[in-house]
Amino acid sequence: MTDPAPQATQSPPTPPAPHPHDPLTADEVTRSVAAVRADGRLPEGSLFATVEVAEPTRAEMADFRAGTPLERTIRIVALPGPGASVVEIEVRLSDGAVVGWTERDDVRPALLYDDAYRSILALKEHPDWQAAMVRRGITDFEQVQIDPWPTGSFDNPAEEGRRITRCLSYWRQDPSDNGYARPVEGVLATVDAARGEVLEVVDHGLVPLAPERGSYLPEHNGPLRTDLRALEITQPDGVSFTLEGNLLTWQHFTLRVSVTPLEGLVLHDVGWVDDDGTTRTILHRAAVSEMVVPYGDPDPMHNWKNAFDVGEWGLGRMLNSLTLGCDCLGEITYLDAVVASEHGHPHVVEHAVCIHEEDYGILWKHTDMNTGRAEVRRSRRLVVSFFATVGNYDYGFFWYFYLDGTIQLEAKLTGIMSTKGIPEGGTADHASVIAPGLAAPVHQHLFCTRLDVAVDGPVNEVLEVAFAGEERGPDNPLGNAIGRRVTRLATEQAARRDVDAASSRHWRIVNPGRTNGLGQPVAYKLVPSATPTLLAHPDSSVGRRAGFARHNLWVTPYRPDERRPAGDYPNQHTGGAGLPEWTAADRSLVDEEIVVWHTFGVTHNPRPEDWPVMPVEYCGFHLVAAGFFDRNPALDLAPPDHCH
Repeated sequence: MTDPAPQATQSPPTPPAPHPHDPLTADEVTRSVAAVRADGRLPEGSLFATVEVAEPTRAEMADFRAGTPLERTIRIVALPGPGASVVEIEVRLSDGAVVGWTERDDVRPALLYDDAYRSILALKEHPDWQAAMVRRGITDFEQVQIDPWPTGSFDNPAEEGRRITRCLSYWRQDPSDNGYARPVEGVLATVDAARGEVLEVVDHGLVPLAPERGSYLPEHNGPLRTDLRALEITQPDGVSFTLEGNLLTWQHFTLRVSVTPLEGLVLHDVGWVDDDGTTRTILHRAAVSEMVVPYGDPDPMHNWKNAFDVGEWGLGRMLNSLTLGCDCLGEITYLDAVVASEHGHPHVVEHAVCIHEEDYGILWKHTDMNTGRAEVRRSRRLVVSFFATVGNYDYGFFWYFYLDGTIQLEAKLTGIMSTKGIPEGGTADHASVIAPGLAAPVHQHLFCTRLDVAVDGPVNEVLEVAFAGEERGPDNPLGNAIGRRVTRLATEQAARRDVDAASSRHWRIVNPGRTNGLGQPVAYKLVPSATPTLLAHPDSSVGRRAGFARHNLWVTPYRPDERRPAGDYPNQHTGGAGLPEWTAADRSLVDEEIVVWHTFGVTHNPRPEDWPVMPVEYCGFHLVAAGFFDRNPALDLAPPDHCH
């Protein structure tokens, strides 16, 4: 008998090499934090404000595409103690080496959960705060919700060198009460959040508690409607997109998706794949890089209130876990996200990013009046979205991709307004009465999106386009001429621009080195909505700190370290950092890789219909192909085969 022939064994498949824009993993959090602790320079008990992938620069990505491997590096912002200093650390994952160590004084990261919790505990134990509650008839302090806020910057020497929160109180008679229905008006506390030390409790005077609980729960708002029938969205043949890791492809679009602790959802390498397989770039990177919510009430209880929800809170740290049928409807694919706790432990947020398709009505249509033949095509869009809850407000950020090459960002504002107590039957200057004994201050929500543009290549320029009627004359005898003004924004200060709806002002991002089949430079145009700018005085605290919101458009040369329009650390910063500082140099924008920054938002004049929870308010912008193609790129869509 002979031995059987040896059987060939198949090696397990080699896992794909990591891509530089792959999202952070739990293992990477654990390994990088362990490397920092093993280094020995951080004292015991240090906290970790953020742990994220150190993204490669444009030049490094070009090398990677040319075949040069890149080292995977993790960037950590650590707090070595209770003061106003951080350490920026970089860890090389291949060998666990600490390859970057920068100590920075007089800066604060986003408000830590530990600091917020410490503020709440310290305040509830403080006799001055307790006495203020008792004066209002509140003796069960567990019924009081305390909201710690970043404090802003108002030249208070007692706050120097400290991580400060300013705390507002709300009475919740029952845990199911709306937390913002009964503000404890008049009581304002300042706390050294890192040390748990109450610095000041100010009582501006008694205002009666609002009488209503302000519940938005279904059990308190009956009878509920019964005549809204089920709406089911199905795709029996499956979805039209593919997702491999974080690489998303749909129709001609290709992009990568990740989540960072501060910005939340980030898009990388957005491009359009032509029929011949060539990928034409559109965006190197896109994200909401900062936002500010300035309140317009000069009342001393509220005149300090403004929130930088990216730099002072962190949208990615406050991700929602999304649910089918509620947050997203239809055939849904989700991406999880990994975030790090302040103690350096990884945490997986399941279903953090929602990806799906939506029908969007008519894309194009025409009925030939001579032949009677009608042609119509349905519009569809790919949706990539996430939600973050920042205290009382909830923000959804929805990126849409359309069949004709259009890209849209829509911010959805909902949640609960920040409130103030007033005497029942009274009025409120700079605020709107929304319920008995309750008002909400006028405020703004201003978002700044950083668009690292790369329209058909890395070198782009920006042209401003606006329209105006022309005077009658020999060349315009009937007075019907509409003139088009095109202005090249050649320097940074020339590119500080604002929306002008009357002239249909918009901005074309062109590649001067590439032309379409008509000989025109290829371009995408940034089409803004009717959007405000910051209304606070330029010399006010928030006016200095949120300088990016004074204009709707900024353009800068690409610099990898210029990432945040209000600076890297806006928390308690005195102001002037970010876009105002960088653009003061008035650098050239010609023959450069550029970054386009767009500030948009809403001015919110509260109304009773916004209470007790606010119906979604929308704002955003579009990026529309404007010579990127030679003709309508959606002509190749097949006619619908199920019209009735």
